[in-house]
Amino acid sequence: MSRARCRSDSRSCAFALLALFALSGCSSIGDYGRLSDPIVTDDIHAWVGKEAAASVGSPTSADNLTEDERTLRDLAFPLIEPPYDRIRWDAVVYEYGTKRSFRRELWAFDPMAYYRNLQKEAFRSSAGRYNQLIDDIRNDIVRIEPFFMAARRVVDLDRRRAASMAQVASLTPAERINAQARINENSLTIAWVERSLNQRCAGYRFALEHLAVGEAEPAAADANRVLTELQQRIEANQVVIVAPLLAVVPAVMAVAK
Repeated sequence: MSRARCRSDSRSCAFALLALFALSGCSSIGDYGRLSDPIVTDDIHAWVGKEAAASVGSPTSADNLTEDERTLRDLAFPLIEPPYDRIRWDAVVYEYGTKRSFRRELWAFDPMAYYRNLQKEAFRSSAGRYNQLIDDIRNDIVRIEPFFMAARRVVDLDRRRAASMAQVASLTPAERINAQARINENSLTIAWVERSLNQRCAGYRFALEHLAVGEAEPAAADANRVLTELQQRIEANQVVIVAPLLAVVPAVMAVAK
């Protein structure tokens, strides 16, 4: 089956499942903010790397994803998706990246957005808003180490891949193009997550400062403590990526095998 047919079938499946959940009044989200198992496919987040590359005009690769590359994208998505978008009835559409407007919104940063969404929630007390803020920050903290462990593995293998490319004279132009494009995708995905994490911290900080003024609670100290921990975890997990070679060839060439 061709790759185009597979992508088409995946999108059709996603929308069919979305329609099913809409008719039944159920949510596509299960425990701990994860998609229900029947909805998940191996390459559900493959679009993340392609979107990262496309955002800077870099070509995308037609090579299959390795397990580490797939894991990198799976772990990247919750760190680039806004925390307030995670629990929603139509989450399957967002997980599959089938809504173009959502992809564009992922690149736009509004430091006030998190606070606005926090204010929209129907909490019975101010303590509920602080608890939500603390929970969202803690969720990011526990996601950081698994992502960067995967990122370090992928970067190490990409360095080896680049070294192999320099040694193998029999590679076809298409093989070289696709290999370099994949290195770009991986590096740009990691850079996207690092950028997103710093922006999330800014959004959380804005929310905390405004809550502390408008709805002063003892929980503000706890929120400040976990936010400081998040910032420290981010600083401790910087990865030196393989520098992307942007726009090495026209994007259409990168899919030729």
